[in-house]
Amino acid sequence: MTAVGADLTLRHPVERLSLDNGLRVVLAPDRSVPVVAVTVFYDVGMRNEPEGRTGFAHLFEHVMFQGSAHVPKMEHARLVQAAGGTFNGSTHQDYTNYYEALPAEALERALFLEADRMAAPAITEENLRNQIDVVKEEIRVNVLNRPYGAFPWLQLPQIAFESFANTHDGYGSFVDLESSTVADATDFFSRYYAPGNAVLCIGGDLDVAQTERLVRRWFGPVEARDVPPTPHTGEPSPTTVRRDVVEDRLAPAPAVALGWRVPDPVGDLDTYLGTVLLAELLSEGDASRLERRLVHDDRLAVAQSSYVGLFGDPFDVRDATLLTTQVHHPAAVPVDDVLAAVHDEIGRVAGEGVTAEELARVQARAGAQLLRQADSVLGRTLAFGAAELVHGRAELAGELAARLAAVTPDQVQAAARGLDPGTAAVLELRATGGAR
Repeated sequence: MTAVGADLTLRHPVERLSLDNGLRVVLAPDRSVPVVAVTVFYDVGMRNEPEGRTGFAHLFEHVMFQGSAHVPKMEHARLVQAAGGTFNGSTHQDYTNYYEALPAEALERALFLEADRMAAPAITEENLRNQIDVVKEEIRVNVLNRPYGAFPWLQLPQIAFESFANTHDGYGSFVDLESSTVADATDFFSRYYAPGNAVLCIGGDLDVAQTERLVRRWFGPVEARDVPPTPHTGEPSPTTVRRDVVEDRLAPAPAVALGWRVPDPVGDLDTYLGTVLLAELLSEGDASRLERRLVHDDRLAVAQSSYVGLFGDPFDVRDATLLTTQVHHPAAVPVDDVLAAVHDEIGRVAGEGVTAEELARVQARAGAQLLRQADSVLGRTLAFGAAELVHGRAELAGELAARLAAVTPDQVQAAARGLDPGTAAVLELRATGGAR
């Protein structure tokens, strides 16, 4: 397996530099296509939010698109699209990122745009109020008025964890959002959007020396500020079952989610990789353990999935996080029958292990997905940026497929033994809308 795994390593060159203001820069040249990607990762996500300011990381992502010192509102979008490029941003548990993908000749344009809003976004009363309304509408559409809108990503952490960082609603409450002020937003920017709290990652058709000059030209003048310490989000492992029930009047059928604490994704990566493959083995594809057992054989469920990380990406989170198994089942099926079957299948892996052939199938699927994501300049640059910020090594993004291929059946069996029925968080969703 080791020889096969070694062949999967992506050996794209990576260059690093740091600016005097603390900005970390990663350059990943690839001259094969005339495209560049510019990404900025800020070390602030949903878990950084203070009490009383839930949803602020996501809200501020919106504010960052409302113009900056030398870029009027809507001009960022116009300049990128006029160059034939695309752009976006996203908020995660442990970071917020922004990106542009453009033709190579437009590189300096993207650097100017990102540097300008890193230096001075347009934090005004009008922009803040407007974006609070946008975020509230997004919550209505994606959570409040959608079946299973909060299940389980917003609801399961509330019983799986203890700390505010890990349990609060990262989308934000309307009360917290509406009470936000320009002073709050300015303080948030000053604290978390300092250049020393960011990673700039540029990939694609670039000359390293020329790109370094451009980076220093545009980002060098950005004012250095104090950098907050990385928050400690790890928690003691649970010792009991925690169980709760939520009601969903829009859901057509009941569901249940189980969450188990897993090894530290950063501090114990090798052990964690066994858990990542266990989730794949349990639920990915028609041949997976839970698909066969719950859907095809026992007919206890209509759909199931297992994944590591709140948003389903196991490699962009720090400790603490969960392996989540989510099952949607007919109303006639008792939830305890579903839970018993899930625990039984995991117990089989824990007791009997897995064959090399079954593991190889899962490794091939997981490795192919990573390699497919890295095939585009943008996908690869985003992966490098996340790995640099979360793990301190951009190169890890190119090594993950090989490292997954080197995981042994014993590691997967050990991961299954860690999913103790006595320490699971169980969230039952009851469909209470009745016939419609």
